[in-house]
Amino acid sequence: MRWDNLTEGATGPAALFGADAVVTRTFDTPEFRGITFHEVRARSIVNRVPGASRMPFEWTVNPYRGCSHACVYCFARKTHSYLDLDTGLGFDSQIVVKTNAPELLRRELGSPRWSGAHIAMGTNVDCYQRAEGRYRLMPGIIEALRDHANPFSILTKGTLILRDLPLLREAAEVTEVGISVSVGFTDTPLWRTVEPGTPSPAARLGAVRALTDAGIECGVLMAPVIPFLGDSPEQLRATVRAVAESGATSVTPLVLHLRPGAREWFTAWLGAHHPHLVPRYERMYAGGSYAPTWYQRRITRQVHELAAEFGIGPSRRGAARAVVTPERPAGAAPAAATQLSLL
Repeated sequence: MRWDNLTEGATGPAALFGADAVVTRTFDTPEFRGITFHEVRARSIVNRVPGASRMPFEWTVNPYRGCSHACVYCFARKTHSYLDLDTGLGFDSQIVVKTNAPELLRRELGSPRWSGAHIAMGTNVDCYQRAEGRYRLMPGIIEALRDHANPFSILTKGTLILRDLPLLREAAEVTEVGISVSVGFTDTPLWRTVEPGTPSPAARLGAVRALTDAGIECGVLMAPVIPFLGDSPEQLRATVRAVAESGATSVTPLVLHLRPGAREWFTAWLGAHHPHLVPRYERMYAGGSYAPTWYQRRITRQVHELAAEFGIGPSRRGAARAVVTPERPAGAAPAAATQLSLL
């Protein structure tokens, strides 16, 4: 494995940790069998989103690299190539753990250079993947955000988020907290093959219900809508109906996009499981990583119409931050790494 791009010898935003601080571990338990963890001491944890990103936020926190959810379409797979790990099985089974993430975040939030901007989590890899059950980084991260009344959001497929419900409620009392759960479809056979390491869609929607019942507003990112496999009118209706029954405050569709790294892995999966669809995908994604605009608009329109039919209203904005933090000097920003965006 090559750590050089991320070590102290590197310059600029790529210098995230020192190679001498890497500890590699395996655990002989059923939930972690076949997974290798690389524990590192990160040098920074608040990452700036590239200016060209379509995301509505500028800063992210990612305590992990790689993801045992093993979603075959995951756009973040390309990031593993920076470590000379393959973007297929390596991404699913070689997990980098930033063990000092909570303490580092608390330090960065306390810096007079930090303005208190919104921080998004789960936009690269899932912060509630299976590793979080062992390393428990998120409680310390949420506590730091709560104590600084720093607004944040979490996107996850992990039901482990319910473990931190008391902390989320405390944070929501002093700052704006946004929670979204990703459920692209409710088709069980499709889930088992494209998202094999995730909780079932039903379990995720159960987490939405638990969050909303506890007073934490929770939306659903209906992602990805997978062309020709999860986009029939019947499938869209079933998914939106289930989302509505979960008590979600909103539903936002996002059509599958296939960036380099993810594209090759997904295409191999498609050829093994649905070879008849390979030519159709080649035509649909001939223009690049995204499905044609007309197709995206059609899916969005259908989902919005179904959402209106089932009574899913727009999510309400959270309470304003209750603690004032020092303003950041003009032009100042914390040293941060650049991260891929979700869209």
